[in-house]
Amino acid sequence: MSASDHRLEKHSVAIAGHRTSVTLEAIFWRALKSIAKERRRSLSELIAEIDSRRGEMDPPPNLSSALRVYVLSQSRAGRA
Repeated sequence: MSASDHRLEKHSVAIAGHRTSVTLEAIFWRALKSIAKERRRSLSELIAEIDSRRGEMDPPPNLSSALRVYVLSQSRAGRA
């Protein structure tokens, strides 16, 4: 892991027809892009899918946390 992996990056994504900004470490953005590519989906589509699942949790986590947990769970399952 390098110092650049920890660098925070802010990206604007479209979710359910509206734009929002999400800030994550660079290493998480790379993992999300890789997962989206593997699934032949856009990054926005993948994030929207993850976002829709947040509502099933009580209380729902913020989007950045949900994305980090998703990447970790995919990594543990051997998919990232």
